[in-house]
Amino acid sequence: MSVIDASSAEQSGESNGLHALTGNPLSELTDPKIKLEQINQQFDQAPAEDVVTWADETFGDGLVMSTSFGIQAAVMLHLVTQVIPDIPVIWIDTGYLPAQTYLFAEELTERLKLNLKVYQSVISPARMEALHGKLWEFNDVNAFNQYDQMRKVEPMQRALNELQATAWLAGLRSKQTHFRQSLNRIDIQGERYKVLPILNWHSKDIYQYLQAHDLPYHPFFDLGYTTVGDWHSSRPVGTDDESDRATRFQGLKEECGLHLPQTPEESQSLDSSSL
Repeated sequence: MSVIDASSAEQSGESNGLHALTGNPLSELTDPKIKLEQINQQFDQAPAEDVVTWADETFGDGLVMSTSFGIQAAVMLHLVTQVIPDIPVIWIDTGYLPAQTYLFAEELTERLKLNLKVYQSVISPARMEALHGKLWEFNDVNAFNQYDQMRKVEPMQRALNELQATAWLAGLRSKQTHFRQSLNRIDIQGERYKVLPILNWHSKDIYQYLQAHDLPYHPFFDLGYTTVGDWHSSRPVGTDDESDRATRFQGLKEECGLHLPQTPEESQSLDSSSL
């Protein structure tokens, strides 16, 4: 496991695009939305493993996956690496994760022999706090967005660019947020394809998969957490009717920005001199 910076990124070779599906490079697709409609119909009820296999055959070396090492992270990490053992696994380390998350990440990395690519913000936590304050204490959506852009979105965009990703596997589920209910299993986000094998899974499916393969939850699950991110912006579930995502970002927003569409300006890596 190593921290990746701009000078040490691994460069993949040729980008495969959608050769396996269309016979044309990604850039030559005249109407990708029509293709996506057909693909999503084909894989609407397909097993998650079939979606991962299709993505591997379609995108080849251009395929990466991401993980947060959150509560249920072992499911996607195991599911994908059973099909693609050496797939690059991007982990955005904000510098504010709980100690248990770092230990959980180490455990899963060793157990599953992950090809882990750790990316961090170009601005250190100490410098960010000196220049901008503790943004998570502002109780303001704009401050949260600024924090997420610096600590999560910029490193992720840099990772995708440096690894020359043409497609990105992620473990989003439609039950998690309102935004995720609108997603398809295969879609386009910015310049890349986004593939979501377990989008239609329920909590029961997650539990059964973990049990079947003897995989661990994040240790915070036993403390009442159903989702966990940075230590300062995560808490256990309170009342029975409280949504999982209400325990993040002080309940003011559901998404950290990693999976939201990016404008051309936002998708460009931030220059360190502007932070």
